[in-house]
Amino acid sequence: MSLVDPALDPFSLADPTQRADCGHESGDHLCISVDSWWADLNYYLSAIPFLAMVDSGIMGISSDNVTFLPPSKDQMNFCYNVSSCYSSFPDTMKKWNKFYQQVKSYSRNFDDLLNYLWVAHVSSLKVVHEKFHSRLQHYSKQEAEFESSRALFVDYLAPPLFPSALIRTYGLQRGLPTQMLVSGNKAPFISDFTGFQNTVLLGVNFLHKVYKYTGK
Repeated sequence: MSLVDPALDPFSLADPTQRADCGHESGDHLCISVDSWWADLNYYLSAIPFLAMVDSGIMGISSDNVTFLPPSKDQMNFCYNVSSCYSSFPDTMKKWNKFYQQVKSYSRNFDDLLNYLWVAHVSSLKVVHEKFHSRLQHYSKQEAEFESSRALFVDYLAPPLFPSALIRTYGLQRGLPTQMLVSGNKAPFISDFTGFQNTVLLGVNFLHKVYKYTGK
């Protein structure tokens, strides 16, 4: 199962404030900026699930043996080991742990597992929305809208238990932008996007507008 956002454009992980060259061609293009909304999103969709998996015992290693290094700033926005994640985000850690316990039990059918998976995934997304919403101000209006729209779209995928196996997820990702959106990009008229990408972007943004004005 693959739910981590792939950050298709490598510059989505770069410093959006332009105050540093982290992730940009002028600097270390492998650098991941702590100021990147996409990087922060992927941290919470990978680090917390991984630490919860360690805590569940499914990997057979002690939670005391796993600690991530903190970023150079904003250290309080993240957690780095099982105990600190439980202290900062107990509800999300419990939901991920519960999912892994169901995986270990071998007694649940696939739909049941999907339910636990999506509950945990949405919980991680909620943390990102609450902690990093201010990051969106560093992006173009179009990119910030897409980031919010895509997060909302995931909320709509959860109730029907979209099967997030790798092949299905890959097929869905093909419709997503492969580059950061800039001023002037307006779906379905973005020339270097495929027709499918233009259509998906238009639909996702429309969904966000409907939610914004109706709350549904």
